[in-house]
Amino acid sequence: MNLHVSGDVAARTLAIVTAMKGAEGPLLPILHEIQAEFGYVPQDSLPVIARELNLSRAEVHGVVTFYHDFRDHPTGRHVLKLCRAEACQSMGADAVAARVKALLGIDFHQTTLDGAVTLEPVYCLGLCSCAPSAMLDGEVHAGLDAAAATELVREARR
Repeated sequence: MNLHVSGDVAARTLAIVTAMKGAEGPLLPILHEIQAEFGYVPQDSLPVIARELNLSRAEVHGVVTFYHDFRDHPTGRHVLKLCRAEACQSMGADAVAARVKALLGIDFHQTTLDGAVTLEPVYCLGLCSCAPSAMLDGEVHAGLDAAAATELVREARR
């Protein structure tokens, strides 16, 4: 993830869009690439994408806000996602979430003051048989309990 000033955001966005706009259905891959580049989808990217793909800003904004994986602000150095789906909830995910929130001192969609961890809800990681589950920086963790949640937070704080 790189932090860029506004002009650089527009220039880098244009380079990404130019490289990818010939693909079939390019909007989602472009948005994923922009998020990979910046760590989120900057607002300054939206008009560039809209112009280059001949879409309205509202259409691009609608796609960004519809999909939960797209972020409109930078995240912490680590992203911890806790599953909130029914299978995980039935196996104690609410207690795990409460523990994690207390340890981090934040709620869902927030980042710790030191910028270390962003906590996000996710609605199924596909680990229903070993619920509750979480994902830390793309690595899944299953069968969480209070002790495992504490260790996961400790790992995220490193």
